[in-house]
Amino acid sequence: MLHRTAKDGLGRAYAAGFERALAGAAELVVQMDADFSHDPARLPVLLGTDADVVLGSRYVPGGGTVHWGLGRRLLSRGGSVYARTILGIPVRDLTGGFKCFRRKVLEALDLKAVHSNGYAFQIELTYRAIRRGFKVVEVPITFVDRRVGKSKMSRAIVLEALWMVWKIRFSGQP
Repeated sequence: MLHRTAKDGLGRAYAAGFERALAGAAELVVQMDADFSHDPARLPVLLGTDADVVLGSRYVPGGGTVHWGLGRRLLSRGGSVYARTILGIPVRDLTGGFKCFRRKVLEALDLKAVHSNGYAFQIELTYRAIRRGFKVVEVPITFVDRRVGKSKMSRAIVLEALWMVWKIRFSGQP
């Protein structure tokens, strides 16, 4: 567990966690929501492939969401289609947060150079991994929305993701 003293954005939180894992002997690093929206029972599926990055996907056959309203479903699916189209990559669920990275991927991605700080962080890491030639696969998951608390999604976060996808695309970063 890594407790941070100040809020510095979702992307920086993930990067700090990855850096902590890399400072140890971790060969595989799993990213998932701590509120059990991502079912830990799916971990064997994420860990059981030979891929360099495994994405728990809501948008491949067998995947899905539970307790989401129409607006949230449209925003999430639309965000993935938007990013996939602009970036030219075949990943169906670019905005999901249930992932497994091999150590070599995180070491190669230079986490300090990642531009995105909000939800676009998910998109940027996957895009960079693909651009560097790493094998990325999606496995089906069912995302069950939290029953306590509320989403941190805001208009500012959506706008950041919209323009950040273009920045990622034209950054020149592999």
